[in-house]
Amino acid sequence: DAQWEILAGLLPEPACRRPSGGRPERHHRRAIIDAIFYLVDNGVKWRALPVDFPPWATVYGFHARWSDNLTVIELTGRLRAALRVAHGRQPDPTAGCIDAQSVSETAEATVPKTTSGFDPHKRVNGRKRHILVDTLGLLIAVHVTAADTHDRDGASPLLHTAAAVGVRHLWADKAYRGDLVTRTRDNLGITIEIATEPSKGKGFQVVPRRWVVERTFAWISRRRRCARDYERLPDHHEAIVYWAAIIQMSRRQAHMTYHKPQHQVQKQALYKMR
Repeated sequence: DAQWEILAGLLPEPACRRPSGGRPERHHRRAIIDAIFYLVDNGVKWRALPVDFPPWATVYGFHARWSDNLTVIELTGRLRAALRVAHGRQPDPTAGCIDAQSVSETAEATVPKTTSGFDPHKRVNGRKRHILVDTLGLLIAVHVTAADTHDRDGASPLLHTAAAVGVRHLWADKAYRGDLVTRTRDNLGITIEIATEPSKGKGFQVVPRRWVVERTFAWISRRRRCARDYERLPDHHEAIVYWAAIIQMSRRQAHMTYHKPQHQVQKQALYKMR
């Protein structure tokens, strides 16, 4: 209930309430969102949606329209701004992290060869998703390419998005070294800092700032639809990643807004007694 209360006011207005007019929607928006979340979180096929949800074609129609008119991107941005404010930050980020992750395609041959490739470094055959996040690990943008695309080449759309939202400093790994650092500074005014690995030592060591974007990859990969690439088009995969981020951020905001930690509740009750 708390999660839906947050999302209800962020969705686009139904066509029947617009000046242009339209037919009233047969199914409630909450049922549509529940069905999309179920598909992304559990990794089922569109036609395999349980009968408790609206018809799969109706759910897919909303998903396609909200992806085409950039509703999922706007929804991600508004949730990110609300979470940043809740953490005492400015709504728009000025710094972030960028990285790429290779994802294996399924054995069902749903990914065409024209948009697929082989990553020799990770030994993955499929696609590569390049993501841009803020310093809290909240998703800003995602770009999906073939797995054989170099990280520097796939970063170009993300860097332009970063400049548009006001990001001026980025942390990245050594794969982004070279002319990209100079061109980004001169053309977009964004400084790319290469996060170097700590000195060699025993055991696992966290790379400074890099752990933020790696944690975001972990959040995304928890959704079974994102664990592998099931989408025929890269744009479809990008939309699914945005939905995965929407699930994570809306749950996080609902927990912060409506579920206070027990020790805070006890402190408030003790203060009122005094």
